Amino acid sequence: MQICSVCSEHVPKYKCPACKIRYCSVSCYKNHKDGCLPVKQTASPALAPDFKATHSGGDWSVEDLLDEDEQSDRVPLQKLKELGESKDLEALLCNPHLRQLLLTVDQAEDKAAIMKVAMQEPLFVEFADQCLKIVEPTTEENTPMD
Repeated sequence: MQICSVCSEHVPKYKCPACKIRYCSVSCYKNHKDGCLPVKQTASPALAPDFKATHSGGDWSVEDLLDEDEQSDRVPLQKLKELGESKDLEALLCNPHLRQLLLTVDQAEDKAAIMKVAMQEPLFVEFADQCLKIVEPTTEENTPMD
């Protein structure tokens, strides 16, 4: 079940023509329209080239994004690069429903509650599993059988 990408409270009835997010009411649309970022159509259905260019290395570091308490949960930079280079993740992100789910999670104020809802979606679970395969690979494949 989807929820409004603006208020994260109601079932969306409408879709923004510019960026394709879903919203539930006129007031949510008014709140959204000032910060709306239109979706650019690219030749590749994967991530837009400008996203890859600005997020594939640059002047920022992981430490810039995290405070001291979050350092223990930090994903190593090499693993982040592997996520960005994964063809399997790129293929999953071609799905507009998954992109909408990710936007909904990202924009929600109560992340824990929205994650419980998102984890009921098989597509979101597949995405999360694929990310975990890269970030925390299991050693079962490497363990000899008795």
